[in-house]
Amino acid sequence: MAARLLLRSAVRAATTCRAARVPALTRSMATGGIPTDEEQATGLERIIMEAMKEGKDPYNMMKAKWYSGTKDDPNLVPSITDKRIVGCVCEEDNTSVVWFWIHQGDAQRCPSCGSYYKLVHYELPH
Repeated sequence: MAARLLLRSAVRAATTCRAARVPALTRSMATGGIPTDEEQATGLERIIMEAMKEGKDPYNMMKAKWYSGTKDDPNLVPSITDKRIVGCVCEEDNTSVVWFWIHQGDAQRCPSCGSYYKLVHYELPH
């Protein structure tokens, strides 16, 4: 009995309270299209996007280039100072990392495996 009463009142409320149709809203950018990320970017984000278009990698976000690690073709290590600490995993399945400092100048060897590393000066984009 209570269910019937509840159903009748719900049907009565639905038929009497019909909402007026609202016209669909149109976006002001719909005629010209939505701006791209490049058009909206400002500040540091814009500098990074422009550098990426030129093929530069300002914050080393891409995969590093592979070097042979010899004295003629050392692994290049970017740095904004004249020295940097480097970690070398000497063997592919090794679980330990050999840490050592490299300084600006000639290529320097890993004390464990003998791979060469060379420090190169790097300027930040901002």
